[in-house]
Amino acid sequence: MASKAAENGLSLEQRVARIEALQAPTAPPVNTGDNAWVLASSALVLMMTAPGLIMFYGGLVRSKNVLATMMHSLILMALVSALWMVFGYSMAFAPGNAFVGNPFTYFLLRDVGGAPNADYAGTVPQQSFMLFQMMFAIITPALISGAMAERIKFKAYVLFVLLWVTVVYFTQFHKIWGKGGYLKWAQDGRVPVLDFAGGTVVHISSGVSALVCALVLGKRTGYPVEPMLPHNVVLSLIGTGLLWVGWFGFNAGSALNAGMLATSAFAATHFSAAAAALSWAVAEWYHKGKPSVLGAASGMVAGLATITPASGFVTVPSAFAIGLVAGVVCYLAVTKLKARFAYDDSLDVFGVHGVGSTTGMLMLGLLASATVNPAIASTYHANGVAVSLAGGSHQFFNQALAVIFTAVFAGAASFILLKLVNALVGLRVHVEDEDAGLDLTQHGERAYTE
Repeated sequence: MASKAAENGLSLEQRVARIEALQAPTAPPVNTGDNAWVLASSALVLMMTAPGLIMFYGGLVRSKNVLATMMHSLILMALVSALWMVFGYSMAFAPGNAFVGNPFTYFLLRDVGGAPNADYAGTVPQQSFMLFQMMFAIITPALISGAMAERIKFKAYVLFVLLWVTVVYFTQFHKIWGKGGYLKWAQDGRVPVLDFAGGTVVHISSGVSALVCALVLGKRTGYPVEPMLPHNVVLSLIGTGLLWVGWFGFNAGSALNAGMLATSAFAATHFSAAAAALSWAVAEWYHKGKPSVLGAASGMVAGLATITPASGFVTVPSAFAIGLVAGVVCYLAVTKLKARFAYDDSLDVFGVHGVGSTTGMLMLGLLASATVNPAIASTYHANGVAVSLAGGSHQFFNQALAVIFTAVFAGAASFILLKLVNALVGLRVHVEDEDAGLDLTQHGERAYTE
């Protein structure tokens, strides 16, 4: 009776508002287990950049360029995070057209909070999803830096990354994973492309861009006559281990829940890396007479990059086969292909990431399994009819189209952006500065005091 009396004291507007509030749809509940896994995966992916990639790349250059090389990855943790907050997340995931999201929908992360976004991850807060995807945005341009190492001006690098992330990465992200994206399979895109964790978005776009950077910048002074050996292979091996561990967050975290798909992607990631390390070592042993430690580490990274697009779609035996192929193909790319065309990709970004993920994307087109990921059997529709995207000639064709589209777009855009940056600030340091080392000439520091 007290409740009834209180209701009688309400105005008509207040009663209508109460009824609307009771009838309004509630946000889907957050699954705390899924949220914990996505947040842990976010931390793992960030660890891939620092200290993983920082140490891996830092050990591969000469001692006079260690800090400058490390800085190329370190600065992106701040720079790309700022871009992502202001408009990057919105360009990648907001509704827009088939090629880019509206940059103002989530401007400054407006309305990106605790409620899940059912279009992407219906059991975790949208803010958790945003953080996870931001870590991908950080490491992708950091990969490119390996091709420019030891000769690019720092201000040119910063300007190029600002432009590249905005023009290439955010738009490529939307095309593959954004709602309404041209190449998105899960929401009936124009071309249904399978890419679980970033074969096109991360590795092919960065690998091809790295090749263009190497060609436009030109060779390091003295290359290939002067020996330019890694100054600290131990440092690189530590970085390799951190990359392998972090890659579980990269691939298995892309399931966006703590279910069986995450387990399957985790297993595929591990066995591909193991297989590629073995096949690279065997190929090098056969070719050079000795299997190098750095070669085995490079094989591991190649296997991880190659399985990335396929990790959530293939069985463990298929993943192992992908890794075996990756080790040999990437080894030939960084030895035979690089020597044949005489380009100076300092840390073999194109040979490992570009060639590796191209291999993974194409093999995925033949090996994708609806048993591993049942959604690919019935989620995509053409003319109102469900179409299976399981492995076969038709899906191989879709994957090949995505590889070509990504390579052409990233390569052409990178070439134009490099020319623009060169016109504005110049790309390369002076010969004297290159000889003295970028640590001293670009940052006024030395990594080692002795």
